[in-house]
Amino acid sequence: MIQSKLRGTGVALVTPFTKNGAIDFNGLEKVIDYSIKGGVEYVVTLGTTGESVNLDKQEKLDILNFTIEKTGGRVPVVAGFGGNSTHQVIKDIEEFHFKGIDAILSVSPYYNKPTQNGIIEHYKAIAAAAPRPIILYNVPGRTASNMLASTTLRLAEVENIIGMKEASGDFNQCMQIAKNKPKDFLLVSGDDNVTLGLLAYGLDGVISVVGQAFPKIFTEMVRQGLKGNFEEARKLHYKLNDITDMLFAEGNPGGVKYALEVLAVCESHLRLPLFDISDDLKKRLKSAIDKL
Repeated sequence: MIQSKLRGTGVALVTPFTKNGAIDFNGLEKVIDYSIKGGVEYVVTLGTTGESVNLDKQEKLDILNFTIEKTGGRVPVVAGFGGNSTHQVIKDIEEFHFKGIDAILSVSPYYNKPTQNGIIEHYKAIAAAAPRPIILYNVPGRTASNMLASTTLRLAEVENIIGMKEASGDFNQCMQIAKNKPKDFLLVSGDDNVTLGLLAYGLDGVISVVGQAFPKIFTEMVRQGLKGNFEEARKLHYKLNDITDMLFAEGNPGGVKYALEVLAVCESHLRLPLFDISDDLKKRLKSAIDKL
């Protein structure tokens, strides 16, 4: 089952841009190689960190095909297909070939704030149309609506829905899902700084932003946590703790893109309305990375 291959650390790939705003495919290749050589279990493309909402349809297709090619089967690839129009999400899925894609990460509908029943029917429709298994994504801070634990557990019984990226920040909600979910339902963290604690509750891993910049340390932390070696995992967690706070201090992916620039992986250009992090944060982040 694909769930076993997605246990551990997946990284949310950034989309590097050139100074003039074009997609930097050389930078993207470096990002993919850097992540895989760093030991991640899988990569996630066209998510929030990849600035998917700032990409047009052709750019998304180009990035998907490039990521599939450059990953070359070394690790599984999860692709972001989500939105607040059920019809459009299904149409986008039906128009892609999915060769080389192992699963779909689909964010809960944003902006129009559906009811829990609306969220359930949205995902059931997508799952029925998709040629690959679906991972739900709950991130209330971006969608303005929360998927309740009861909603996730109902969807966990739907054919072709195999997991959930849970980024509500609600530990009790995470525990209720972990306690009552089907055994083979993948439950991963969407919040880097609380991932270690959530592993203790029974989560299966994380889709990470920090792991994009520091894959060796972060993936080892997750592996130790999954083994129950929390003393060793804590050391690695606190090694990255301050940097993690800084990476998100002025929004994602501004922080992680600057970290990747300091690490000479890719440049840190963003597309509006996203904007560069402040000079003060850059200085503090660079100092922390140099010390690390």
